[in-house]
Amino acid sequence: MKPSSSLNLHNNFSMAFSCALRPLTLSPFTPATRLSFLRRTTPDIRFLSASSRRRPSTSIKASTAVGRRDEPEQDGNGSLAVVDSNGSDTVKRTEGRIVLTELHKEATEAYMAYAMSVLLGRALPDVRDGLKPVHRRILFAMHELGLSSFFPFKKCARVVGEVLGKFHPHGDSAVYDSMVRMAQDFSLRSPLVNGHGNFGSIDDDPPAAMRYTECRLEELAEAMLLADLDQDTVNFVPNFDNSQKEPSVLPARLPTLLLNGSSGIAVGMATNIPPHNLGEVVDVLCAIIHNPEATLQELLEYMPGPDFPTGGLIMGNYGILEAYRTGCGRVVVVRGKTEVELLDSKSKRSAIIIKEIPYQTNKSAFVEKIADLVENKSLDGISDIRDESDRSGMRVVIELKRGSDPLIVLNNLYRLTSLQSAFSCNMVGILNGQPKQMGLKEILQAFLDFRCSVVERRARFQLSKAQQRRHIVEGILVGFNNLDAVIHIIREASSNSIAAALRNEFNLSEKQAEALLDMSLRRLTLRESDNFVAENKSLAEQISKLEELLSTRKNILELIEQEAIDLKNKFASPRRSILEDTDDGQLEDIDVIPNEEMLLALSEKGYLKRMKPNTFNLQHRGTIGKSVGKLKMNDSMSDFIVCRAHDYVLYFSDKGTVYSARAYKIPECSRTASGTPLVQILSLSDGERITSIIPVSEFTEDQFLLMLTVQGYVKRVPLNSFSSIRSTGIIATQLVPGDELKWVRCCTNDDFVAMASHNGLVILSLCSKIRTQGRNTRGAPAMRLKNWDRMASVDIIPASMWNNLETISKLPGSNGKSHGWPWLLFISESGYGKRVPFRMSSLNRVGLIGYKFSDEQRLASVFVVGFTLAEDGESDEQVVLVSQSGTVNRIKVRDISIQSRFARGVILMRPDHAGKIQSASLISATECEPEEVLDIAQV
Repeated sequence: MKPSSSLNLHNNFSMAFSCALRPLTLSPFTPATRLSFLRRTTPDIRFLSASSRRRPSTSIKASTAVGRRDEPEQDGNGSLAVVDSNGSDTVKRTEGRIVLTELHKEATEAYMAYAMSVLLGRALPDVRDGLKPVHRRILFAMHELGLSSFFPFKKCARVVGEVLGKFHPHGDSAVYDSMVRMAQDFSLRSPLVNGHGNFGSIDDDPPAAMRYTECRLEELAEAMLLADLDQDTVNFVPNFDNSQKEPSVLPARLPTLLLNGSSGIAVGMATNIPPHNLGEVVDVLCAIIHNPEATLQELLEYMPGPDFPTGGLIMGNYGILEAYRTGCGRVVVVRGKTEVELLDSKSKRSAIIIKEIPYQTNKSAFVEKIADLVENKSLDGISDIRDESDRSGMRVVIELKRGSDPLIVLNNLYRLTSLQSAFSCNMVGILNGQPKQMGLKEILQAFLDFRCSVVERRARFQLSKAQQRRHIVEGILVGFNNLDAVIHIIREASSNSIAAALRNEFNLSEKQAEALLDMSLRRLTLRESDNFVAENKSLAEQISKLEELLSTRKNILELIEQEAIDLKNKFASPRRSILEDTDDGQLEDIDVIPNEEMLLALSEKGYLKRMKPNTFNLQHRGTIGKSVGKLKMNDSMSDFIVCRAHDYVLYFSDKGTVYSARAYKIPECSRTASGTPLVQILSLSDGERITSIIPVSEFTEDQFLLMLTVQGYVKRVPLNSFSSIRSTGIIATQLVPGDELKWVRCCTNDDFVAMASHNGLVILSLCSKIRTQGRNTRGAPAMRLKNWDRMASVDIIPASMWNNLETISKLPGSNGKSHGWPWLLFISESGYGKRVPFRMSSLNRVGLIGYKFSDEQRLASVFVVGFTLAEDGESDEQVVLVSQSGTVNRIKVRDISIQSRFARGVILMRPDHAGKIQSASLISATECEPEEVLDIAQV
């Protein structure tokens, strides 16, 4: 083996170990067999013991002979040395290039040097011009090629070749991809390159090859980054092969780091800075110039937040404050801009139109995600989705199914897709040659310091040029003033002594004399003399202004402000991202659904549907009624209530279990639809039926749920006991064999309760007399039922209504006499009804006769009416009757006559067409405050 080859082998082996990330330590007991692979390939290398302390750098020469294969001594840290053919350690300190060092220290230092090289040379932008080295080199190369915004385009391959050959010795794809991004208006808020051809799309379509596309500089890039580059404003450094000079930074006039943002991943750190609006960046820069001690809240008045090139809605400013203060954090929650469009007015089908999507969102992947969610049934209510985007703008159409709420579907899109995304901010940049995380004020202040340096260097450069030129002009003017003497000296002097003679005669400098001699005879005119006089005056004014500019920092800052305002006036554009005044971008369904009144209809076999209140118009007493919809075979209506969309609906089953769900989660149906099976909404067990549904708007401590079973057991349970209900339900009451929970009503201690049996017996009592018990109890008897009688109905009289009644009876002119209200409204299964004056009775009694029935008839419902009065003193309430076949009739209570307890009543709904009355609900036509009731009574 030749000495040179042995030396190269040692160098390669050292370099391989220096790239290791963890130190390699060889145990002194390592078997010889584990080092056999080293012996076969590197016979001159042996592992020898080394001192634990770091040795001084020592140069040694590799041996040319093959070393012995005896085992060397091993007692240390795996240092490398070279031995000669005789086995002795031969160290010649005067020759060679091998340095002995500890491996783990060398690996650490090499890795840190590599990491800093990546940070400074590739991944992180400079806070001064906001550019990474590759972007800076691309713009400088285009500037050198003369690709101005007013000149024709050139092939991108020409620019890429220029950058690779002179400034950036990396892959061509890295350079071209960076150039493409600078030309994409959906990637940069203010593009720096004007691209001609296919430069990709927001659907993540790749750009065309560089041989097909063309480019040139944008006018903004020339005015903001490349102006004054030739006026000694920044330092130029050698390129990678020391054959060219390139700027270490561009003389930016605006903080480009804020304008276009930046993103990059380096070794051990990353950066992600959002883009901003150019006009707002200029405004906040001017604000920090006028008031360097301005608070962050004051700066946000000029630049309230990021402005993404793809627009969208920015939800809240809490993340913006945190990111601008510390430089790190969750900046904003960004949503796409949407609107709801009606497709068919008859079927009321609508569609969600998406016009903008969040920043850095792939539109095609976003559409595919929606399609996958719909196919997997994770997203309901969507019938079709298509992308209708074109050159005029983005338009993604999401057609909804009939009856689907657009707000609910839109909220699910926010939660399940990238239609709402969070932009996490990490404002890291290069400052003074070191990576640093900075807030808004620190970035602006660092840019101002750099810009002041640029303006000062430019002013000194211009001052030097003006002074040099004025010096020349002054010498030329001396020659014009002594033209005859100058000509005489030129004619008399020799060729080598003309300049010296002029300098001696007129006290001129060498440059002045040379400039005077270089003038042609045709310029020795009076007019040319006047031009030089005017130029001298102009140069004097320019020098005076430049000296005044350099006298104070205030003047420099004023010039920086003026130049920034000029850029704003020329290149500013309106804000694209809209800031929404909300604290959190996360919304629940309830936040986007109006709290409107709705009707809930429940059938005996567990079909539930939601309808609008105006589904059933007001009708007269004794009519057939309007059908509530198609029912399944052998099915009948069970319950019919009025609630609001935001209410919790408690579902009580015949087995004493309670379930809970929001009212708006029930699909809205038309009047003729059969409804949605409850098993699709609730986790019901086999054979379990829902017998009562209660809407609850708020779980308060002073409210109770009154529960009544078929066999007459009653109890009260605090309402807050049902504030947290599992999806599988919880126990509401204990039941005896053969009994079932049938009625549940909401009440307070001061309310009254009216309970009636199928035989027409009634008990009216205070709710406070019913014991308050827990959920796992049975309750106490409410009525002594006889002859197989069962409970038929229950109604609650609110305490507020009862107090209003007592107040009205004590008004002047009433003479303490009762006006006849309230009444008990009885409704029989055969469709008859009547109003009866009532009186109080005790619990656990037989009850008072309220309706005398024959053997074939039974009571369907009982209500206490008359608490809502019209101006004429009559009841202003309405009752909704539902038959077994699903026919609904809505009539006025005032049309039902007042009769005795033994009367048959008047016909409310003809059962010949609709069947027996299954359920009834009371609706107040007007909900009056107590003061309004008093006014009505006085009238």
